[in-house]
Amino acid sequence: MMNAAQTGVTTFATPTDLDVVMRRVVDAPRRIAFEAWTNPKHIPHWMLGPPGWTMPVCEVDLRPGGAWRFVWRKEDGSEMAMSGTYREVVVPERVVTLEKWGPEWPETVNTVLFTEAGGKTTITLTVSYPTKAARDAALATGMKDGMDPSFARFDELLAKLQ
Repeated sequence: MMNAAQTGVTTFATPTDLDVVMRRVVDAPRRIAFEAWTNPKHIPHWMLGPPGWTMPVCEVDLRPGGAWRFVWRKEDGSEMAMSGTYREVVVPERVVTLEKWGPEWPETVNTVLFTEAGGKTTITLTVSYPTKAARDAALATGMKDGMDPSFARFDELLAKLQ
């Protein structure tokens, strides 16, 4: 059940040995939240992790079988890339992707659900890893430290889009 106290707070859970579930209630209708999450003109404004990063490359082919690729650049010039393919796209309800961070990380299956109630949208992102060790290694990277500021920027973007 959503309530105002939950809006703007990201929760993290590990319900299985393979999954990380992140949930956030945003103050926007589902169609706007979905648009901000999936449109390459919006993604570089919010999906940046901690301060000091930009996203000079944001390629999105939002359809089953379509590819996507993001490249982040830190103030010192170092870069980090992530890419994958879309398995399922159900506008404005669900997106399922395969995601790859690079040769040192295994591929994950990411499922994002958008559910609306009372003009607010709950975004539930489940990242499924092939092993518990891979999941635990990802959690140890500071995943939460990067997601929280990204979601805060996402909230700001949603306010502008309404």
